[in-house]
Amino acid sequence: MSIIDDLKLQYKVGGIAKRVIYWNVGCFLVSLIFFYHFSKGFFIFPSWLALSSSPSEVIYYPWTFLTYAFLHDGFLHLFFNMIILNFASSLFLTFFTQKQYLGLYLLSAVFAGVVFAIAFYILGYNASIVGASAAIMAILVAVTTYQPLMQIRMILVGNVKLWHITAVVLVLDLMQFRLDNMGGHMSHLAGAFFGFLYIKLLQNGTDVSTVVSRVIDFFANMFHRKPATAFRKVHKNYRQQPPVEKATSRIVTKDKRQQQIDEILDKISQSGYDCLSKEEKEFLFKAGK
Repeated sequence: MSIIDDLKLQYKVGGIAKRVIYWNVGCFLVSLIFFYHFSKGFFIFPSWLALSSSPSEVIYYPWTFLTYAFLHDGFLHLFFNMIILNFASSLFLTFFTQKQYLGLYLLSAVFAGVVFAIAFYILGYNASIVGASAAIMAILVAVTTYQPLMQIRMILVGNVKLWHITAVVLVLDLMQFRLDNMGGHMSHLAGAFFGFLYIKLLQNGTDVSTVVSRVIDFFANMFHRKPATAFRKVHKNYRQQPPVEKATSRIVTKDKRQQQIDEILDKISQSGYDCLSKEEKEFLFKAGK
């Protein structure tokens, strides 16, 4: 199996967390081609992709409340964000569904973007931001709010509580609040607050992530409507038909194949994709075609 096939398989069976990471990496590679100025050594994102605090640009480009959360202004920015996102995602999906994960990611990005735009407009600053940090902070704080005492084993440190890790991340953000990226840190803290608020609402019986699920389902059903089946008259044949032995054997074969797929998927859910053997990866890739 080639590297490309392996990446395709991971995207297909890795779940929503892997896909969000893939989307972020893909957007970074595209932006590297179109928006990176090699002579100047930094990215210059257009106003229709980065989130601006200018009211006129926000009104003309409202989708930037989402697009900014999939863009990064450098490799290190992307790398560290994806490391934390992968860590927070694995913990969050231990307790919650993939739909809740995607809903929280998108809603927290919008919420943090709105806070940034309003705050900077009130302060009289004109700036723009990119990055998935606000949404990542929301996921990390959400799972920490739900299970603050969860034990996490860290290299060279040993077991620490999850809230200790989250507290360190938040303190580091607060310490850099007055530096040049004040807008970014403001959105990070807004995302963290939204993650906390999401869990508190969920514990009271309100799941705000269903808004995103309903919107996605609406558009999915719109483009995948089943064609109406024409009426067909059925003629019943009451004569006894001879038993067909081959049909039984085909069903048994299909069941065995499906059972092998289920066993591999269970193995992924318990130990991760990397625990699969080369033969299991190839079998799963062929089965998904």
